Amino acid sequence: MSRRPPEDAEAAAGIAQLEGYLLCQAEIRTARAEGDAFARRMAWLTTAQHEEVARHYADERLALSKELLGAVAARCVELQDEYEARYLALRQRLLCRCVALLLVSCALSAAAGFLTLYR
Repeated sequence: MSRRPPEDAEAAAGIAQLEGYLLCQAEIRTARAEGDAFARRMAWLTTAQHEEVARHYADERLALSKELLGAVAARCVELQDEYEARYLALRQRLLCRCVALLLVSCALSAAAGFLTLYR
C-alpha cells in the first residue's frame, strides 16, 4: 500500500478540517432556526423573552449534538480498533497457513526427490 506524499496528506487534513467547520456552522444555523421556530409558537413572549427562549433552545440543541457527536466518534475509534485487531489476526493466520503450505511442499518435494533417487 503506498503512502500519500506529505502535501497530499496536508491538503486532505485541511479539507477535512474545512468540512468539519462547515458542518458545525450548518448545525449552529439549524439549532438557531429551530430555537426561533420554537419560541415563535409562544406568541405571548416579549421580544427579550423570545430571544432568551430561542437562545436556550439552541444552546441545549448544540450541547446534545456535541454529546452525540462525541459518542459517535468514540464508537468509530472502538470499531477501528476492533477491525485493526481482526485484520491483524487474519493476516497472521494467512501467514501461518502459507508457511505451513510451503513447508509441506518442501517436504513433499524432498520426499519425491529421495524416492526418485533410491529407485
